Amino acid sequence: MILGLLNEPNDPRVALTPSNLAKLKVEGLEFLVESGAGSDAFFPDEAYADNATVTDRSSILQKADVLVSIQPLSEAERAGLKKGTMLIAQFQPFVDTEIAAQLAKQELLAFSLDMIPRTTLAQAMDVLSSMASIAGYQAVLLAATHLSRYIPMMVTAAGSIKPSKVLVLGAGVAGLQAIATAKRNGGSVEAFDTRAAAKEEVESLGAKFVEVEGAIDDRGAGGYAVQQSEEFLQRQRAEVQARAAKADIVICTAQVRGKKAPVLITADTVEHMRPGSVVVDLAASTGGNCELTQNNKTIQHKGVTIIGDSNLAARMPQDASTLFGNNVANFLKLFISKTGELQLDFNNEIVKGSCIAGQPVQA
Repeated sequence: MILGLLNEPNDPRVALTPSNLAKLKVEGLEFLVESGAGSDAFFPDEAYADNATVTDRSSILQKADVLVSIQPLSEAERAGLKKGTMLIAQFQPFVDTEIAAQLAKQELLAFSLDMIPRTTLAQAMDVLSSMASIAGYQAVLLAATHLSRYIPMMVTAAGSIKPSKVLVLGAGVAGLQAIATAKRNGGSVEAFDTRAAAKEEVESLGAKFVEVEGAIDDRGAGGYAVQQSEEFLQRQRAEVQARAAKADIVICTAQVRGKKAPVLITADTVEHMRPGSVVVDLAASTGGNCELTQNNKTIQHKGVTIIGDSNLAARMPQDASTLFGNNVANFLKLFISKTGELQLDFNNEIVKGSCIAGQPVQA
């Protein structure tokens, strides 16, 4: 069997690192790596050469039985693949609602890494949590570089500076990492989340948990927010405005799977914030938690900087690739035998849950 690792055209990360290939290497399994696939993540071609053949993209697309990437291949590239080729990537079928049907029509077998069940059993394969943790960390660092003030309290001969107030919206993986990072940097942190279960986690990190009564609590939402009533959202917006008006940094992480992100910060809220403050919106790709967010752009509105970026993990390509690669390697181990053959068990909830196209094979 031939496994192909592809370069990401608009992403510095790589889906598998050289160490991943070394651990996956078994008799009967051959690796083809596109030249330059790991270069932007500081994994040169030479590092892959011990366990793989480094070659060009077209050769890999023609020969590989399994193709691994972070972002999906283009429709044009998929059209040239041999029938039955297995694709492993983040297809985001909740966002691209037509992708599964397109893959099935092309007679391809596809596994979407973002569809791996977020369960204890699948933790070692959970790319969403790995990338969200990096994004939460990066969000605070990015805010600090744009903030017009210190984050920690500073006592100097010229006077004392109060610590910055940091407001985190959503206490999933990204939110909790943002809280931890802001606290380590000396910020005064408080957080919102509609899940009551998040309160203990937030407080364990030293932050204040701000509650708004009447939330629908869905503990099985896989780290995402759930759709709330308009009445609750109005109360939440009012509370957020009151808190944001006093905040120096707001980190937005709340997303509802398959739907537009809830708007928690209105334009009016931004206009009540102190000039020089910063909003970092990790939900930008699904509309943003801030009404003024523009995806992949940094703007200023009446003295407040608003950063819309849902791919902050790519700013740390080496560690992001290491974690992503470990997740993918653990996923591959589910169905690559010791002789390098595919053994797909669709009774396995992880295999079944992540497959978005292709005929299930009975184990």
